[in-house]
Amino acid sequence: MSGSSADPASDAGDDRTSEPADPAGDPQGTAAVRERLDRVEDPELARSIVELDYIDAIEIDGDRVEVRFTLPTAWCSPAFAWMMATDARDETEALDWVREARIELCDHMHGAEITTGVNARDTFGETFPDADGGVAEVRAAIADKARVSRQREAINALLDAGVDPEQVVALERADVDVAGDEAHVDVGGLSVVVDADPIADYIDRVETSGHVTEPDDTLFLTPEADPIPADRLDVVQKRSRLASVNMGGQGAVCDALHRARHGPDGPDGSGASYVDSSDPDERAYDGDVDEFTSTWTLGTDD
Repeated sequence: MSGSSADPASDAGDDRTSEPADPAGDPQGTAAVRERLDRVEDPELARSIVELDYIDAIEIDGDRVEVRFTLPTAWCSPAFAWMMATDARDETEALDWVREARIELCDHMHGAEITTGVNARDTFGETFPDADGGVAEVRAAIADKARVSRQREAINALLDAGVDPEQVVALERADVDVAGDEAHVDVGGLSVVVDADPIADYIDRVETSGHVTEPDDTLFLTPEADPIPADRLDVVQKRSRLASVNMGGQGAVCDALHRARHGPDGPDGSGASYVDSSDPDERAYDGDVDEFTSTWTLGTDD
């Protein structure tokens, strides 16, 4: 059986969040659940399911919570849907006043199987015995794509600030300190200050993936997790862009399908799109099939 609910009586080192013992009817209880769900990402887009407006309802009955969510399409990958459902369950049950979370996937071709399997604490393989492979490999591959995409944004921020390619590829984890809205980067004894967001986002991805764990670890890596030669940084950036284009194109498609399902104003009536039109990599897929499907491998002819 997969998935586990931490015991509320266990030690305090498990990142569980305290709320009143009886949150029923308390809007703060709903807010706390939503905050935990904000940590759950659509693995294909690397964006929060709260930001993407997937959450349909949060219902609290004492120490039990029910979360219902709907994906942009009824045929979204069962593996991706499973990952979001199990993550939503585990994040909700990380609240110390929640004894049990029930997750319901609505309007999906495999919604019944996923809902039953996740709430029964079954594994993906037990729920889909004919599936080719499990979700662990998919999760790792998707996480690495997000790492590569965020690395490109972080490196661009440093290059725009005047840091040389040789200095960028030589950076170690200990050279970067994020404080508030600023990231301070030690470059040859000089501190370069850049916007914290792209740097912090990348560091979170690369540390979570286990590629960077020690202060003296090289901060930026090739998609294959090797050090980057300075004269190949532009090639790595070009290849990394493929991950951004891929996610941006998929985001545009999901946004259109989500609006087709919920109407032009979206499920919350705001009309807001979760595709960032200011980012050329996220506006839309431009039809370049080779670019959209290429791998990140660095060829000798690049």
